[in-house]
Amino acid sequence: MAPRGSSHHGFPMSFLLPFDLAALGVPEETAPQPERLVAGNPLHRTWNLETLPDGALFAGVWESTPGAWRVDYEEWEFCSLLAGVSILHEDGKEPVRLAAGDSFVLRPGFKGVWEVVETTRKLYVIRLI
Repeated sequence: MAPRGSSHHGFPMSFLLPFDLAALGVPEETAPQPERLVAGNPLHRTWNLETLPDGALFAGVWESTPGAWRVDYEEWEFCSLLAGVSILHEDGKEPVRLAAGDSFVLRPGFKGVWEVVETTRKLYVIRLI
């Protein structure tokens, strides 16, 4: 970890990390594993803006184009949707439609399908358990 007062991403180091959504930089681009894909050909873009030194907590911005894939959460995740529409299909439960402005937590053990209906962008905080 950089000492206080040093530079981090070109800014002086601080205990405050603003998320500048207009200047996110180059994302990491991924896609669901082929064996998890349910529908479509979604592209995921991730801008991870913070990782704690122990590697157990991440925060940033994630975006996906339409499609659906199976998920199996072993981590804890807080999400706040900035744009788009997604439907979470928890195994054995009624689907939940989520849209811009909605916030939620996915707990370890959540299993089901994440379906992106309209390109979805979210803020996330992930804690590995």
